[in-house]
Amino acid sequence: MVVISTEKAPGAIGPYSQGYEVNGMIYTSGQIPVNPESGEVPEGIAAQADQSCKNVGAILEAAGSSFDKVFKTTCFLADMGDFAAFNEVYAKYFTSKPARSCVAVKTLPKGVLCEIEAIAVK
Repeated sequence: MVVISTEKAPGAIGPYSQGYEVNGMIYTSGQIPVNPESGEVPEGIAAQADQSCKNVGAILEAAGSSFDKVFKTTCFLADMGDFAAFNEVYAKYFTSKPARSCVAVKTLPKGVLCEIEAIAVK
């Protein structure tokens, strides 16, 4: 097992890692839309979805993988009313259309609107 860590994605805000590589598989932790350089969260679902995708991408890249090698994602939304706007941004990054679960949750860390985790091959 190899811990994946990059400064191009936000550091963990709890007792967990940004990701792991296990037997050629990449598992990312859920990525909320925190800008790793400023620590700030953008306004609105489109900007937050974009930043969450960028954070997932940075972890994939650090692990030697990429969006086109993702085969499963789990997405969390604070409001299912944001589903269409979230999908519009998500589709620009996950062009291979991996299997996905997308659920609404009561709250997310830091009061953000979305969170994305991914599983990929190396």
